[in-house]
Amino acid sequence: MAQRVVITGTGVVTPLGFDNQQILSALKSGQTNFERSDVDPDCVVCPVKNFNLLDYAGKFKNRRYLNSGASFSVAAALMALNDAHLNKDSLTNAGLFIGAGPNLDIEKEFTDISNGKAKWSNIQALWLLKFLPNTAASIITQLTGIHGECATLGTACAASLQAIGNAYHNIKDGYINVAVTGGGDSRLSKGGLMGYKKAHAIYCGDGIPEETCRPFDQNRDGFVPGEGAAFFVLESLAHATNRGATIIAEIIGFGASMDGYQMAAPHPDGIYARMAIEKALHEANINIHEIDLIAAHGTGTHLNDIMEAKMIKKLFVSKNPRIIAIKSWIGHLAAACGAAELAICLACMQNNYIPEIRNLIQPCHQLLNFVKTPEKVSFNTLLLENFGFGGQNCAIIVSKLSDQSANGAYPMDGAK
Repeated sequence: MAQRVVITGTGVVTPLGFDNQQILSALKSGQTNFERSDVDPDCVVCPVKNFNLLDYAGKFKNRRYLNSGASFSVAAALMALNDAHLNKDSLTNAGLFIGAGPNLDIEKEFTDISNGKAKWSNIQALWLLKFLPNTAASIITQLTGIHGECATLGTACAASLQAIGNAYHNIKDGYINVAVTGGGDSRLSKGGLMGYKKAHAIYCGDGIPEETCRPFDQNRDGFVPGEGAAFFVLESLAHATNRGATIIAEIIGFGASMDGYQMAAPHPDGIYARMAIEKALHEANINIHEIDLIAAHGTGTHLNDIMEAKMIKKLFVSKNPRIIAIKSWIGHLAAACGAAELAICLACMQNNYIPEIRNLIQPCHQLLNFVKTPEKVSFNTLLLENFGFGGQNCAIIVSKLSDQSANGAYPMDGAK
C-alpha cells in the first residue's frame, strides 16, 4: 500500500511577502516589487524587500557562509517547520530535499582580480561554502535536527519542484514519514544578470518596470528575474492524522522528464513537457477534466510561452481550465520558482482566490482560458508546471484533501 502525502506546513520568502496574509493582500491590491536593477539599470528585477535572516534563525556562526538564495532557504525551512508544529523527535528520521541554483555573485566574493588571478589573501578560509549547492541543507540540518536522507537538486528552473516531487515519492513509497522540502535562489547580482543577458533570456530595455513581465502576451520580451524561497513540511496522511496536524493540501501526482533537445530552448512541440504532465496525471489517477486550475511556467520568453500554450491546448482537448502565471507577480525565481509558485497557489486555494496574469493584453494563443481578471472562486485541483534550462521538465498535482481514510493509504496502482 502506498501512503497518501499531505502538506502540513509552509514557509515563504517572496517579493510579495513572507506569509499568506501579506501575499494575498499584495495580489488583491496589485502591489509588486518590479524595479530597475541597481547593478545593471538595463535590467528589471523583482527583489525581496526587508529580509533579515536573524529574524528567523537568530545568530549562528555559519551564517556567513550562506549566499542570498541559501539564506532565503534557511529562513523558509524554519518557517515551514514552525507552521507545522513538529516536535524534534519527528525530525530525526525526516528527509530534506532542496532545489538550489548556482551562486553567481562572483564579484562580491572575489573583489580583487587582475589578469585572471584572484588575490587569495582577502578570501575567507571556507569561501567555497558559499558556492557549494548543499550549504543551505547543511545549515538547515544543524538548526533543526533533521538527520534522514538529504538531497540537493540543481536542475535549473525545475529544481525546487523536483525536490518536492522527490520528497513526495519517498513518503508515498514508505521510506520516510516526514520530509522538509523546497528551494531558494537569487540571481540578481551582476554576474547573474550578465548570464541571463548573454543568453538573451531576460527583458532589457527602457519599459516601465511594472509592465515588463508579460507571460503569454504577444508583446512579451523575456523574463524578469526575481528571488526568494519556499519550503514545505510533507507527511504521510497517517502520520499527520495521528498527531492531529492541520492539513493544507494533498499531493496526488508528480512527473518529470528531459527534452534532450537544446541547452537553452524547449522542444518546440512540447512533447516531453507533456510527458511530465501525463506522468503526474497517471500517478494522480484522475481524469484530466478534474484539473480546475493550471499554474503555468509562463516565463514571458518567446520560446517557452508559445510552446507551453500549444502543449496545454493539445493536452486539454475537450476542457479549457483556467490558466495563471505567478511569474507575472514575482518574476522568475529560477531554481526556487516551483516552490514559491506552489506556496502562492496554496494560499490562493485556501482563500478561494485566483489572481490574474498581469500585463496580459493580447494573448499569444486565442483558444486558452487565461485568467485576465481576478476571480473569487473555489478550486479543488491544481496542476503546476515548471520547465528549465537543459530540458528539465516537471509537473505536480495538488488537491484539497478529500476522501480521508483511516490508515491514510491507497493501493500501489494509484486507485483510491
